[in-house]
Amino acid sequence: MPLPPLRAQRLRLTARQRAERALERVAALPPLQLGRIFTALDPERILAAADAADARRAEGEALPLHGLTVSIKDLFDEAGEITGAGSVELLSGVPAVADAEVVRRLKAAGAVPFGRTTMSEFAYSGVGLNPHYGTCGNSRDPRRVPGGSTSGGAVGAALGLVEVALGSDTGGSVRVPAALNGLAGFKPSQAAVPLDGVFPLAGSYDSIGPLAGDIETCAEVHAVLSGTLGRVDREAGVRGLRIGLLGGFLLDGLDAAVAADFEAALGRLARAGAELLPAEARFLEAAGRCNRAIVASEAHAIHAGRMAALETSGDPRVLGRLRVAETLDRAEVEEACRLRAEAQGAWARLAAGFDLLVAPTVPCVAPLIHDVARDFDRLNALVLRNTSAINFADGCAATLPMQAAGALPTGLMVCAANGADWACLDAAARIALLVCPAEGHCATAM
Repeated sequence: MPLPPLRAQRLRLTARQRAERALERVAALPPLQLGRIFTALDPERILAAADAADARRAEGEALPLHGLTVSIKDLFDEAGEITGAGSVELLSGVPAVADAEVVRRLKAAGAVPFGRTTMSEFAYSGVGLNPHYGTCGNSRDPRRVPGGSTSGGAVGAALGLVEVALGSDTGGSVRVPAALNGLAGFKPSQAAVPLDGVFPLAGSYDSIGPLAGDIETCAEVHAVLSGTLGRVDREAGVRGLRIGLLGGFLLDGLDAAVAADFEAALGRLARAGAELLPAEARFLEAAGRCNRAIVASEAHAIHAGRMAALETSGDPRVLGRLRVAETLDRAEVEEACRLRAEAQGAWARLAAGFDLLVAPTVPCVAPLIHDVARDFDRLNALVLRNTSAINFADGCAATLPMQAAGALPTGLMVCAANGADWACLDAAARIALLVCPAEGHCATAM
């Protein structure tokens, strides 16, 4: 069985060689574009990490991610770096004294941290606008949003600057930018990956996952982040797979391109022998209003002491979302939490009847930046609508590219029950080439 491109390359090149090639690609970018992707990029630090990985390998140490270049979202602590979380308000803080646990695990596995990437302020937006660093345009069309909140990470990976972007996902912040930039991405079960050293948005929703050119690479990284072992087999085929088709509001108002790509992907899966079955999930209809209440209340509690300062230094769109908590009473939040607990149980029961469940990751292609600037609330809610429903249910979910060759990226969301992370990844790997045959694994050119 041939290896996916990124894994095959790691067997051929040293970590130093791969880091040097990546830095050459970075150097070719215009400074303005580079500054909208990375908040910090230190070539000497990157090369030192690559040399350390090569030295460990030369001594015979097994390094499952040897030489893998991984950008770090600006909400993960790195020793000696200030964690800004996309906000100028935090830049006066002291540098972190230790790595976040997930960064420590990546380095222990031989990965090479490759710069800190821009993000929506405090991770509180799905479109990826940032007035402080400037919004990095979408990798396929810079007039369009990158998706968020892992915006710089997604664009950097899609442009081939790094092989993997480390992201967080509270309502879709891994899957949305992955889908809008033609990448694979994975949001694990909420408790699967430790959050130590991660600046929070909403602690009961936050999860950590990778974005990459193919789902197998996401699986390799998830194994390290979660400290678990699993197997994915893209050659296993789809015959006999029971695929639940999530419908209802998740299919409302799809862009023509998303609808066409979704139908085409389902058709290929059916012709290959998968069994497509309806999956009724009306309990997810409460996701939007419940997520709004719970996430706003948790986020506001984190930022209560800096709300006055954010009036002048913060992104007004993010500040407006934080202020939602000030309009809620305790009973509303408690009711939202109750409905979420019920939905988590209902999701577990529903998912038990299928090998995977699917829906479009995002209902639209990446919106134009000027449209989002004029209509932020509606378009932000739209791009997060489908992904955030799975966070509400605390499921796990991957996204796979499904666009036609040369077209704007669209994504297929592959979902499973809480705790079924490896089953979800395996199912995604098995269907990936059928979902996106025009672009193969859609891996970035390294």
